[in-house]
Amino acid sequence: MRRDATLASGETYHIYNRGAHKQKIFTCEQDYVRFLLLLHTTNTAGPVDMRQLFIKYQGKPFIDIFTDEEPDKSLVDVLAFSLLSNHFHLILRQKADHGISTFLRKLLTGYSMYFNTKYGHSGVISQGPFKSRHIDDQAYFRYIFSYVHLNPLDQIEPSWKTGAFSHKDASIQFLQTYPYSSFYDYFVGERPERAILAYEQRPDFLKTQNDLEDFLAWHTPGPSTKD
Repeated sequence: MRRDATLASGETYHIYNRGAHKQKIFTCEQDYVRFLLLLHTTNTAGPVDMRQLFIKYQGKPFIDIFTDEEPDKSLVDVLAFSLLSNHFHLILRQKADHGISTFLRKLLTGYSMYFNTKYGHSGVISQGPFKSRHIDDQAYFRYIFSYVHLNPLDQIEPSWKTGAFSHKDASIQFLQTYPYSSFYDYFVGERPERAILAYEQRPDFLKTQNDLEDFLAWHTPGPSTKD
């Protein structure tokens, strides 16, 4: 088991959390898109006013925010993300002291305010503080990178965590079209949401890897990881 570690600048972490009582925190496309927009816009040292941002883009597709807004990205490098109905996974490299904590506070406060207003909910929506695991070697990085991106397969291929794929072609197609993960950005093509990522800082093993079969093979039963 990888223990929670002190978050240090220059280091990379797997960050995750789920809804309180395992409740859904994303119930429709609008919810997922709001979280993705916050992933992009809150990665900045300055304040973020989403209300004013939406007024600015009123009448325009919100997708334009990913291409037109350029936060300073001074808190973290977002290296991967995956959103599921009742939890999320992020791979973050801390750039500034307390960068991850500041980023997560802004991100989750913004999303909680949105969620509580939209659904008439009160109180926290997450299951306690976010969880973190230090990624301290390349083998573990490969494992976690694969784990985060394969997580959506819970919806169609529940046995994937054991390394079993009963319908591998269907699983690959599902991952390639799943819109709430950075799998598309690394393995399919460009889209506006790639702006969330520190794409040029992607791990070296991705720059030399072209075979999706290799990526699937990176996830083999190994380090214990909570999701």
